[in-house]
Amino acid sequence: MSQQQISLPAKLINGGIAGIVGVTCVFPVDLAKTRLQNQRSGQQVYKSMMDCLVKTIRSEGYFGMYRGAAVNLTLVTPEKAIKLAANDLFRHHLSKDGKGLTVFKEMLAGCGAGMCQVIVTTPMEMLKIQLQDAGRIAQQQKPVMMSPTKLAVTNTVLSRSYNSGPVMSATRAVSATQIAKELLQKQGIQGLYKGLGATLMRDVPFSIVYFPLFANLNRLGKPSPAESSPFYWAFLSGCVAGSTAAVAVNPCDVVKTRLQSLNKGAVEESYNGVMDCVSKIMRKEGPSAFLKGAGCRALVIAPLFGIAQVMYFVGVGEYILDNYSPSFLSV
Repeated sequence: MSQQQISLPAKLINGGIAGIVGVTCVFPVDLAKTRLQNQRSGQQVYKSMMDCLVKTIRSEGYFGMYRGAAVNLTLVTPEKAIKLAANDLFRHHLSKDGKGLTVFKEMLAGCGAGMCQVIVTTPMEMLKIQLQDAGRIAQQQKPVMMSPTKLAVTNTVLSRSYNSGPVMSATRAVSATQIAKELLQKQGIQGLYKGLGATLMRDVPFSIVYFPLFANLNRLGKPSPAESSPFYWAFLSGCVAGSTAAVAVNPCDVVKTRLQSLNKGAVEESYNGVMDCVSKIMRKEGPSAFLKGAGCRALVIAPLFGIAQVMYFVGVGEYILDNYSPSFLSV
């Protein structure tokens, strides 16, 4: 890549398409990950990923597994495009001396990419988590036997009415747009960026691990230094690097998910920052709590980044620009 001319628009298109395709395929697993991570000891609604998905379908229907998908699909295009394109640009500039990148420089490029993406990642995750965790909150509230009318008016600020599934759809169907508006009105832009520190703690190390690991794994599949690796090798390299990085930073993902969850169960505690969250999880749930949802996260990230690398290999963005760029430029 460093020997070629960088086409930023093509990289943005490739990253965007890869994000949309990948998220569409793995979103139900991501929903299960969020719900499993938010469970506290002694209040477990779900036993495993499959148990979570089965219960979600039973209580919320098939499309319940895609709750929060709209905001994710909307923002994943700039998020993945920024991440992948920024890494390519940093690698390009760091290798201008004509030599190959050292592992340190590869990690530096990944670090830069991770820091760039949180501009979009943080608000996207903030809104997505509220919608994804809806069913878990509703399941915890079931034994209370509250009427739909009472449940709808329980909370006035970011009411859980948007979290209570089919029962609440008749009273109030709150969307990600409405949640964003309430946050902006009451807390300003910082409301959407709650958990920014935890997001940086997750995404920067992830990129530091992922990009160098992918580059070196992908290099092993090249028939010769001048040739590209086969597309299946790029896919497998993306899957292995993605799942490895995902599991490595899962503790940070658990902390981020807890901090960004605005709605809690009846006896679930709140957290005042990253250190307070880490301390309370360690004290009340033990070290194993930091690995909650690790398997789900690996299953989400592996195909997501495998697909992304295949998009880069196929060169969808380059094809679109080569065939349609004149019409774009004439607008």
